[in-house]
Amino acid sequence: MMRTRIKEFRAKYNLTQAELAEKVGIRRETILFLEKGKYNPSLKLAHDVAVALNSTIDELFIFHEE
Repeated sequence: MMRTRIKEFRAKYNLTQAELAEKVGIRRETILFLEKGKYNPSLKLAHDVAVALNSTIDELFIFHEE
């Protein structure tokens, strides 16, 4: 199970899902699924999102053991 703080960080930088998706080079729906915890990103995608939000993977993605 994974929880993310992407929405929180997007708000901090006043970015829409579409704007963040454009910065990262992915579709807006992917950001939506990431925010809802319905999609586990690859390491590269997690890194790219973290960089776009001036953050780290550890700050953005909270992994829980099932």
